[in-house]
Amino acid sequence: MRKLIKAAAVFGAAGASLLLALILYIQYIIPEDLNVGKSEEFIINGKLSLALTGEKDLLPKIADAGGNIYGLNIRLRGHPVQEAISFTEERMVVPGGNPFGIKLHTQGVLIVGMTDIQLGAKLLNPAKEAGVKVGDILTHIDGRKLERGCDVKYMVSGGAGQSLTFTLRRGTEELELTVEPVLSEFDREYKAGIWVRDSSAGIGTMTYFDPRSGAFAGLGHAVCDVDTGAIMPMASGKIVDVNISGVNAGQSGRPGELKGAFISDTPLGELHINSEAGLFGVLTGNFISHDPMPMARKGEVQPGPAVIFSTISGNKPQSFDITIEKVNHSDISPTKNMVIKINDDGLLSATGGIVQGMSGSPIIQNGKLAGAVTHVFVNDPTRGYGIFAENMDKQLTKIENNRIAA
Repeated sequence: MRKLIKAAAVFGAAGASLLLALILYIQYIIPEDLNVGKSEEFIINGKLSLALTGEKDLLPKIADAGGNIYGLNIRLRGHPVQEAISFTEERMVVPGGNPFGIKLHTQGVLIVGMTDIQLGAKLLNPAKEAGVKVGDILTHIDGRKLERGCDVKYMVSGGAGQSLTFTLRRGTEELELTVEPVLSEFDREYKAGIWVRDSSAGIGTMTYFDPRSGAFAGLGHAVCDVDTGAIMPMASGKIVDVNISGVNAGQSGRPGELKGAFISDTPLGELHINSEAGLFGVLTGNFISHDPMPMARKGEVQPGPAVIFSTISGNKPQSFDITIEKVNHSDISPTKNMVIKINDDGLLSATGGIVQGMSGSPIIQNGKLAGAVTHVFVNDPTRGYGIFAENMDKQLTKIENNRIAA
């Protein structure tokens, strides 16, 4: 009898552990923000499939939640898994795939390096000694706003060695540090011992735009400084027309890149946001485009066949076959929601897979915009990451809301 009780206890504990693991798995595959279109069947695919019917009249509305938020109780043997669902209208957008040139000016100047100054037998670095760090954003010197890197040189060298107050941003923190420039024996100029950058340029790909507002999204990840890896703090920027003239094919251990040239300085769009999820702005010129299509909600994106629109020659996008190998619905990494594999022979022959400049190429699955290409696997250029279109759209709607408010 004791053996039977002991065995039952063991199986009971194992069952409880299995139940907990299953609940955690379901919570993992279900997005935290579960959006369902009206009267639409919603299916999340994994090893476990979950189907919901989007009839909001059958669900109790959550008080004080705001918007179309309704209560939904998904339970497994009495344990809650998901408690809310929001109903949204289908969003129609125009997918891109077109290349564009990026011209971005920083808000303040970014400190990208330190350099010692020879003073007799000593090497000094006034900025470093004052507590300045690489990656800091220098916004003011003695209260004067900085707009270009040359402003720093002018104020430091023109200060005749007087102490200067540097106002900096470091993450969310604002600092004021006192820097005492020293006279360089090499060129007889006062220096603080820093290298700065005030702009960035490159090539990216348009992901989509809203035909009603003209707001656009591209790149799928932030424009970062090449030396520090920090997100460039944007003050202003624009996108311009570009022509892709060739490709340096990617190889294992060496990412490839699209080669191109800016063919006009006339803006196609103004940049408003440089964020982890990409570049966002408003179109001001004509853009070669596709027909509008629905934007897929993140829960609709499934492992399986898909296509990307991308441009590897000229300025007109082509369609290439890919496979979405894995989907991650958690919000831990907002730009690495999918693992994709290029299996289009034409694209593999031309580029070796995903190359720099293709970031932002829209991913289309089941006739909907699922997301965009963001990163390549360095050791396997045929594979890379993608971001959900919904994650990019959170930034785009900020621009649209500001335009409405204005």
